Amino acid sequence: MNRMMYALIAVFLIAAVLLSSIFIVDEREKALVLQFGQIRAVKEDPGLAFKIPLIQNVERYDDRILSLDTDAIEVTPSDDRRLVVDAFARYRIADVRRFREAVGAAGIQAAEQRLQGILNPQIRAVLGAEGVTSNTILSADRSSLMVRIRELADQRARALGLVVVDVRLKQTNLPTQNLDATFDRMRAERQREAADERARGEEAALRVRAQADRTVVELVSEARRESEITRGEADAERNAIFASAFGADEDFFEFYRSLTAYDRALQGQNSTMVISPDSEFFEFLNGSQVTSGSGIAAPASE
Repeated sequence: MNRMMYALIAVFLIAAVLLSSIFIVDEREKALVLQFGQIRAVKEDPGLAFKIPLIQNVERYDDRILSLDTDAIEVTPSDDRRLVVDAFARYRIADVRRFREAVGAAGIQAAEQRLQGILNPQIRAVLGAEGVTSNTILSADRSSLMVRIRELADQRARALGLVVVDVRLKQTNLPTQNLDATFDRMRAERQREAADERARGEEAALRVRAQADRTVVELVSEARRESEITRGEADAERNAIFASAFGADEDFFEFYRSLTAYDRALQGQNSTMVISPDSEFFEFLNGSQVTSGSGIAAPASE
């Protein structure tokens, strides 16, 4: 009975040792076999792997592309217009042995701190290079700047066993203390542009108004000229008619003109005239007669 118990214990111990010597490497990770802190094997292929129980242990590292958000930093482009830049990077562990040797047991946390220490100087160096202005950083040309930052950061990250896959600028803002001044300058520029637009509009309105006034003057002048011509022609025709009538019967014409003069002079309810009764004005009212063949006679005096 005791022998069977010892055998079962032995089998159990052997099974436990065998199981503790086997580990599985996932396709999304890499593994290091360590013995007393020293690297004994690198397991990069997925599947079963072995280690010495109790003596060796396994450290696993993510083999996928990882993300790192950097802290916002201030950069000064060549036009001395300071900007606050917030970036992020994509990286992966390319050499797990070198990675372990570089960062030790601290792992990803220490690696990201050191990677951020690499990225920030490269961002400042590239964005502050000669010829790079704030307009360049804020325009579509920033893509070439991000490629340059990635290349420089990748060269230095190789020492950590890392590969920098991509670097992107998330936000590019002005420092808080510069916002008010920038907004005031933008407001002043917009007000100046608005004043220029209004001035151009007023100038155009004055041109249109002047052209309209000129057209009015020309039309009125032309109408007056034509009316004067028409009036002159009518007066000429009227005078010709009067002249013809005068030539046909001078006494009747004189009688007609006198009646017209009476009609114009003696108007209203209180017309008063101080004039000699013997005046020629009363020629047809003082008893005289027209002696021509007109057939007009003054009333006989009593």
